[in-house]
Amino acid sequence: MDFQVHIPFVELLGFELQRFENGEAQIDFDPRPEHQNSFNVVHGGASMTLLDVVMAHAARSVEPAMGCVTIEMKTSFMRAAKGPLTAHGKLLHRTATMAFTEGRIVDAAGKLCAHATGTFKFVPRLPVGKSTQPLNTLRTD
Repeated sequence: MDFQVHIPFVELLGFELQRFENGEAQIDFDPRPEHQNSFNVVHGGASMTLLDVVMAHAARSVEPAMGCVTIEMKTSFMRAAKGPLTAHGKLLHRTATMAFTEGRIVDAAGKLCAHATGTFKFVPRLPVGKSTQPLNTLRTD
């Protein structure tokens, strides 16, 4: 399944969208050596990005025409993440403008590696491409 929006960083990491419907999302991630930290396990930043993206997609699955930006995120790491990983995102509650989500990463054995909660704001999609307007004058409301 293809991501509905072009996210260069997600493409660089090699995330693969598997599910995107009814307030749920699933993304598979087969980490490469460049995604590891000095302990030769998946870097926490890669895991947090995976959680952020899967939770945002769970939120957007009920409002696909809108964009979604992270307002806050809390992550807990339970064990070192190694090998192929699967992230599951779930929409817990939504309002007209906000989504409250949770996400988890499991390894190939189904063991929980990380858990997160996140709050996202629905925003109209911004035009993509170069803008002639300085960034500090762009409005997102």
